[in-house]
Amino acid sequence: MRLFADSASDLPKDFFEQEQVVLFPLRVHIGEAEYEDIRTIDSMKVYDAIRSGVHPKTSQASPEEMLKAFEQLAKDGETGCYIAFSSELSGTYSTAVMVAGQVREEYPDLNLTIIDSKAASLGYGLLVKEAVNLRNAGASYDEIIQKVRFKANHLESLFTVEDLDYMAQGGRISKGSAFVGGLLNIKPLLHVEDGKLVPIEKLRGRKKVIKRMIELMNERGSNLDQQIIAISHADDLEFAKALKEEIESAYNPKDIEIHMIGSVIGAHTGPGTLALFFFNQTD
Repeated sequence: MRLFADSASDLPKDFFEQEQVVLFPLRVHIGEAEYEDIRTIDSMKVYDAIRSGVHPKTSQASPEEMLKAFEQLAKDGETGCYIAFSSELSGTYSTAVMVAGQVREEYPDLNLTIIDSKAASLGYGLLVKEAVNLRNAGASYDEIIQKVRFKANHLESLFTVEDLDYMAQGGRISKGSAFVGGLLNIKPLLHVEDGKLVPIEKLRGRKKVIKRMIELMNERGSNLDQQIIAISHADDLEFAKALKEEIESAYNPKDIEIHMIGSVIGAHTGPGTLALFFFNQTD
C-alpha cells in the first residue's frame, strides 16, 4: 500500500524518506521567493521573516505533482491512501479529489482513498503515523482506512497563539473571532472543530494556559496513559517542555512527541504558538 501525506503534517523530512511516505509539499512565499515546505525551507526562516515584519504567504500543494503520483499509482496497480490537510484550512484536499477524478478518466481502476484529516500540524502527523504503523504491521487496506478515519474523528487539538489577528489576516479564522493576545500577557486558547480553528477562551499567562490544557485533557481524553501525545511549538521549546512535564505528571502517557511547527502552519500562526494533540477515544 502506498501512503501519501502533505507537509502540513509537520513531520520531519527523514520520516517521509525512511517510512516511504510520498510527500506533497505545500508552498511558502516570502517576498518574491517561493519555497517548498520541508524540501527547500525550514520553519525558522519563516519565524525570522515574521519577526522582521515580513508576512509570508502560503499556497496549496502542486496539482501537477499529485497528478504524476496518482498516475504512477494507477500504472503500478497498487492501492493508495492520501491523508490530507484539513479541507477547512486548505484547498489541498479538494485539489487531490479533483486530480484523482481526472486520473480515473484514463485509469478507471485507480484504487486511491483520500481522507480529510480535519487536522493540522502534529495532530495530522499522528494520523499519518497511525497509517504507517498499520501498514508496517501488515494491516489490510480496508482496516487502515477505517482506523485512520476513526482516529481523525476522535482527535482533540488545542492551540494557543501570541496574536489571533495574524491568523485572521491569513483567513484561518474569521476576523470576528480574532482578538489581541499580546496585551497584558493574554493567551487565547483555541481548538479544532470540524476541521476549523475556533477560539474558546482567553487566559492570562503561560501557567494558566498549561493548567487549562491539562484540565481539558482530563475532560476530553480517554485512556491517556495508553496514548502517544503530541506537542508542536513555533520556536518555543521551553513552553513545549513545560507542558510535557505537566502531562507526564498528570497522566503518564505511553510517550510524548515534540516537534517544531512547520513552515506553512507557522506562517499563519506566528512564533510562540503551542499545540497539543490527543484522542478522546482510542478504539
